[in-house]
Amino acid sequence: MAVNGNPTVRRRRLGGELRWLRQACGLTSTQVAEQLLISQPKISLLENGRRAIKPRDVRDLCGLYGVTDPQVVDALMRQARESDRQGWWVAFGEVPYAVYIGLETEAASIRSYEPLVIPGLLQTPAYARAVIEETIPLATAEQIATRLEVRLRRQHRAHHPARPFRLWVVLDESALRRVVGTPEIMREQLAYLNHLGAQPHITVQVLPHDVGAHPGVSGQFSILHFTADAAGAGTVYLERFTSDLYLEKRSDVQHYSAMHDHLQAQALNPDSTRHFITRAAEELAAAT
Repeated sequence: MAVNGNPTVRRRRLGGELRWLRQACGLTSTQVAEQLLISQPKISLLENGRRAIKPRDVRDLCGLYGVTDPQVVDALMRQARESDRQGWWVAFGEVPYAVYIGLETEAASIRSYEPLVIPGLLQTPAYARAVIEETIPLATAEQIATRLEVRLRRQHRAHHPARPFRLWVVLDESALRRVVGTPEIMREQLAYLNHLGAQPHITVQVLPHDVGAHPGVSGQFSILHFTADAAGAGTVYLERFTSDLYLEKRSDVQHYSAMHDHLQAQALNPDSTRHFITRAAEELAAAT
């Protein structure tokens, strides 16, 4: 997949939805090709996101697959019309996690678990700069500035007044206790986290240390769902230092969704979380 391939990301998402719809109605790609009088390789290329897809193709496939909900059909056709549009981050050059940004930009909701740091969408500028500076060895000043600008630009989507996505974050207590940058930066970050957690489209829950072992001990993960997703579909994102992982099998998405459900149940509720974060900030101030 191209590093800055937002068109590829969009086509990949759309192709995955069309593949799921085909499989749900019990048709093979060969049978679809025969009924629509096109080649079987074209169906494979469309479903793999390796070929541009036209709204007319989407309409014909939806008709064959028995999709009657006009909202679903319109959403898929809109994806087809927008599939070749370049993403805003292309202007920043080679962004390491451009594929994820493409998915994040298209997402209708994101559920994530973060064990070590505050997630990028909820970071203050000072905290974000400190995280980038302290976690990327040998980064140049220019690279740090670019990553910071991209991270802050990503936050526009999370706080979009007309169409913000639904964001549900479970944070391990370690992310609150680890002082990133300076105590002043950390206190500002904790106050900002409480402010964002009060927004109607953002939920923040803290998982205290005293809950013991839990399904998130294996590390960070995010589950992204999209407007046109069929039930149970989506993408699981696992962030790694050199190469990230993207899981799209329904069984994988369901597995991580169940993990997030368990984490939500074990974590403090949103009101208790706000009190917990406030106490953490007070304890940090007293200690310094």
